[in-house]
Amino acid sequence: MPKSREVVLKHRIETKPVPTHFEIVERIVPDHPGDGKLLVRILYLTFDPYLGQAIRGQHMGEPHPDAGEPLPGYCVAEVVASGDSRFAKGDHVVGQAGWGEFGMMDAAGARKVDPSLGLAVHLGLLGTPGLTAWAGVTQLARVSQGDVFTIDAAAGAVGGTAGQLAKILGARAVGIAGGPEKCAQARDVYGFDDCIDYRQPDWIKALTAATGGGPSVHFENVGASVLLPVLSSLRIYGRVVLCGLAEHYHADGPRPTMPIGTIIGKRAHMLGLVVYDFFPRLAEWVAFATPHIKAGRLVELRDVSEGIDTAPQQFDRLLQGNNLGKTLVRVDPSAIN
Repeated sequence: MPKSREVVLKHRIETKPVPTHFEIVERIVPDHPGDGKLLVRILYLTFDPYLGQAIRGQHMGEPHPDAGEPLPGYCVAEVVASGDSRFAKGDHVVGQAGWGEFGMMDAAGARKVDPSLGLAVHLGLLGTPGLTAWAGVTQLARVSQGDVFTIDAAAGAVGGTAGQLAKILGARAVGIAGGPEKCAQARDVYGFDDCIDYRQPDWIKALTAATGGGPSVHFENVGASVLLPVLSSLRIYGRVVLCGLAEHYHADGPRPTMPIGTIIGKRAHMLGLVVYDFFPRLAEWVAFATPHIKAGRLVELRDVSEGIDTAPQQFDRLLQGNNLGKTLVRVDPSAIN
């Protein structure tokens, strides 16, 4: 029987993951999956910021991985053998199967995808990041013609998609990102009207100027260091989507507080976003997004490393904020697009 290399934890961790917490092991690939399971060959593995919390056992009640257990994280894969009549050998699926070359996927949590659109796109634009952006922009904030939309982590998978959606819906989109390279990406790749570098002094003044007095909608992905200054410039009756708190996921010390007086004074609407609520509507998002992708109105930049051996370093690159675009590992060298 063939063997599969897989990345696992050396030991259970309680702190921010770093590459030395991981090791590569070899597992025997079974001949056949059990009932309700899919044996899959993993093509692309995706990393998103929430995984840092998930690996520490601090994400939405999900299990705390132990040493040697399959790690959480979505992949796009090819079915090698099926224990479910809904799936056949050769089908392409998205689901969770660990960080490895082969894995076992629960058929109940797998979804079949169309490879003609590409493979990696089902982990980004047509996956959880795209769904997150769509839910926040269209279902919660209800962005429309004339809105002024801001979003931090604008060069990331959620941020870049959300800004493009805001533009499609007739809004002015102004990104917030760290450094000139990421700001250029937001403008030149994703088509933002402007992007402000929060590492620059007086960046909030630049943001207020770029938004003509402040945003009517703000989409938060980072945390208090960006959110609190933006709230000060938010327009009256502005809407704020609270999606991610990346800077707080691994922080020690007291939790951030919210300026209740400012929120009342702005008459602001604060909207919490948990993407899992929208998983039953993924097909709706895919149907909306597909023609825009084909027409070039929705694009994504990918930060791809090659081979399962690179997974710990690629994950660390994401957690350090050094990625440019959707963070992926091409596990199988034959996988394209």
